[in-house]
Amino acid sequence: MTLGEPETRPSEARLRLLTTATRIFYAEGIHSVGVDRLIAEAKVTRATFYRHFPGKEDLVLTYLREVHQMERAAVETAIADNPSAVDALLAIAGSIAHSIQSPGFRGCAFLNAAAEYPATDQPVHQEIIAHRQWFLDTLTMMMARVHDPTAHAAARHFVMLRDGAMAAGCLFDPALVSETFLRGIEGLLRINAERQSTESGR
Repeated sequence: MTLGEPETRPSEARLRLLTTATRIFYAEGIHSVGVDRLIAEAKVTRATFYRHFPGKEDLVLTYLREVHQMERAAVETAIADNPSAVDALLAIAGSIAHSIQSPGFRGCAFLNAAAEYPATDQPVHQEIIAHRQWFLDTLTMMMARVHDPTAHAAARHFVMLRDGAMAAGCLFDPALVSETFLRGIEGLLRINAERQSTESGR
């Protein structure tokens, strides 16, 4: 690439740094991992690190945005593949249950990061809130197609069930936690679908 020519693909060094950070941050936490270790494991120079990320916080923000994009893609696929709102929500729940049972599961990356960045004025904390607001808004939109009057409450209920399952999946049998979570979502959807059916029949 000549001087002044725009980059058409991400730098390999940047990808290595992000891949390394994603793996270690999720497995071990964020504050416990220093820049020196990230540089060593990604096999880049210190100058390369700071060329791509002015500071560690910039890398943390990029890590969370990458996780957000992965989770968003899974949700959008579930919605696109399932014209029925109930089926789409069940598919979203199924994707969450699958992640709980995946090797190396360590809970929700955003809840984990929130525990390390509790101050509401921190950019990392604000990134976490933005992700969670997107998820809640998406669920509310889908729940409105099941039963509009209870959409907000049902979406919050879904999020709470999800958060509980993500925490419990690190402590108890992941298969049992996933099954319990799915039954809870099925019950939530059944109740709201029955409400819609009853009201439509009046």
